Amino acid sequence: MNRIRFLRIASLSALALLAACQSSPRRADPVVAGTTDWRESLVGEYDNNEQVEQARPTVVPHLRLVVEAMPTRGWFVWRTRLHLDSVLEATWLLRADTAADGSLVLVPHRPLAKDAATGTKFDAAQWVALDACALRAPAPVNGLAARADAAACATVAPGVGVEAALLPLSIEQHGEIVRVRVYADQARGADAKSVARRVQWFGGWAAINGAGDKATAESRDWHMDKGLRLDNEGGRASLKWRDGTPSGHSLRLERLTYRDGSTPVLKLSLVEDASGQAIAYAWANPEATSIGLNLGWVQVGLTRETGVPKP
Repeated sequence: MNRIRFLRIASLSALALLAACQSSPRRADPVVAGTTDWRESLVGEYDNNEQVEQARPTVVPHLRLVVEAMPTRGWFVWRTRLHLDSVLEATWLLRADTAADGSLVLVPHRPLAKDAATGTKFDAAQWVALDACALRAPAPVNGLAARADAAACATVAPGVGVEAALLPLSIEQHGEIVRVRVYADQARGADAKSVARRVQWFGGWAAINGAGDKATAESRDWHMDKGLRLDNEGGRASLKWRDGTPSGHSLRLERLTYRDGSTPVLKLSLVEDASGQAIAYAWANPEATSIGLNLGWVQVGLTRETGVPKP
C-alpha cells in the first residue's frame, strides 16, 4: 500500500472513530431596529487566515481582531493585531451612539495610558474620543456597514502615534464575516481591506509514539497530551514529549476553500516543524464537530467547543 493511500485511509478511519470627526447630535445607548441585534453579532474573535493563504504569493497582512462587549452598555473593546513585516497591536474603545436621524455612530477612543481599564474598572476619563474618525452607518438590520471619513481622520492620526495605522476606517459585518479597512490599508489601494471570519475553538488530545514515524506495532512508548486547544483559522499546537520538550511536529487547523472557491473544508494538518511542510492531513466539512488523524505513530482527536468562544 503506497503512503498516499495509507494516509487517506488513516484519515478516514480517524474521522469514523470521532463521528464529526465631529458627529451630529446623538444619544447614548442606541436601540437598533431590525431582526438581528448587531451588537451581539459583532462580538467575537476574527481572523483573515484564509484571505492570507489564498493571496499567496502576494503578501496580505494577517489580521486578528477581538471585539468584546463592555460592562458599560453601548461600549465595545476593539483589539487589533496586524502582522506583515512586523507585528503592530492596538486597543481602542468604540462607543455606539444613535444620531438624531436614527443612523448609527461608532466613535473610536484611544487610551491616555497603557493601563487604561476596559473591564469593570472602566473610567471614561482615561480614554479620549477621536470624533474625527467616527464611523457612520444606517440603522443596522441584518449586519453592519459603517464608514469613517478618511480625510477627516487624517487630521488627528498624527497625534495618535504609530497605532493610528490600526484605526478602523470601515467595518462591515454580516454573519460570521467581518470586513475591516484600517488606516494603514490606504497604502495598499482604494479597495484594500481584511476579510476576517469568526474564530471557532477546538479542544482535544494527541498521542505521539516515542519512536516517531519509525514506530512499529510493538512500540508502547506513547506520549499523551489531553489539553490541546487550537482555533480553526490557522491555529497551531505543538506536539510535545511527556517532559514538555518539542517533538518536532505540530498540528494546524484551518478553514480553506478549494476547487476555485466551490469547496469549503476544515483541514487538520500534521506539520514538520523543521521544514514547515504538512506531511499528512485530514479534511472535514467546515461545520464538523469533530476531526482527527490516525497515522499509527501519531493519533489526534479534536472536538469543537460549545458555548461562548474564549480567546
